[in-house]
Amino acid sequence: MKRILVFGAGAMGSAFTVPCVDNNNDVVLVGTHLEDATIEIIKKEENFHKILNCKLPKNLRVEKFEKFQDEIKKKPDLIVIGVNSKGIEWAGKEISKNFNSSSSILLLTKGLTVINNKFETLVEKFKFILKNNGIDDVKVSAVGGPCLASGLANRIKSSVVLTNEKIEIVKSIRDIISTNYYAVECSNDLVGVETCAAIKNIYSMIIGASEGLSSSNVDREIKSKYFLNTAASLMYRAISEMSYFTKKLKGKEETVYGLAGLGDLYVSSAGGRNSLMGKYLGQGHLYKDAKELYMKNITVEAAELAFEIGPKIFKDLKEKEFPLMFSILRSICENKKLEIIW
Repeated sequence: MKRILVFGAGAMGSAFTVPCVDNNNDVVLVGTHLEDATIEIIKKEENFHKILNCKLPKNLRVEKFEKFQDEIKKKPDLIVIGVNSKGIEWAGKEISKNFNSSSSILLLTKGLTVINNKFETLVEKFKFILKNNGIDDVKVSAVGGPCLASGLANRIKSSVVLTNEKIEIVKSIRDIISTNYYAVECSNDLVGVETCAAIKNIYSMIIGASEGLSSSNVDREIKSKYFLNTAASLMYRAISEMSYFTKKLKGKEETVYGLAGLGDLYVSSAGGRNSLMGKYLGQGHLYKDAKELYMKNITVEAAELAFEIGPKIFKDLKEKEFPLMFSILRSICENKKLEIIW
């Protein structure tokens, strides 16, 4: 039995506790300072999670943020970070206060960033944050692959890939979290897995727009029946661009065609917040209007990533090499109508 601390009571952080508990670990879910109300409801409803619409394991401990430092001091074997990308820096500072180097860290958060005018993974950003707070020599890994939170929470068969440049680290994590419904692969291609995990959000938005983009000459009913021709074409073009982009960042092409790339792109395009925003953009809405009208209080990861890396992409990359990416970035960063050159 291992001690696992999951930090962040959102959908994925909470869902991740299920295979951890099912593997007979001592697991505690601690909410952030913004999730006290969520934690109260979970406790009151006997571990029922409203967003996931199901009960979490009955022997899962659930605590408010005020207990976080107490749990860190217990030196958990694994600390799982389930906050969104905007909260990564804050989470790193909080962990640094009482962190012990014997603990491994696993990031559920997906994204890319720019540090010193260079694309960096969130793992590198997190290490940078910890180092700035006096913590060095820390084992930080990440997860990628096609795994929707609600499916995992309901023990639907899923597959993911854990990544660290030192593959023995993620193999040890795999051994304490994998179950008969949660299959875990391991990879040392940290850059490839993290890059795919991030940019697939942008491309799933493009594929989500496929119905609206499928034709300008037929009515909506016809589009809704036959848009899969367009979606499949965009899927192919998206994977091609993802492969080229990943190789530019020194990731492995084979990773793009695995769980972290093709697998995650498929499930994200089939449903989720990014593809939903893509649907609105495909219908002709401008990004700011769609966000205000339909998704005002909902995080759209692809949009956050676009604002983070868009300026560097516009500056350093060529549109002819990444036409889909440039199209979606313009629609978000410049609030222009989404248009795809066919």
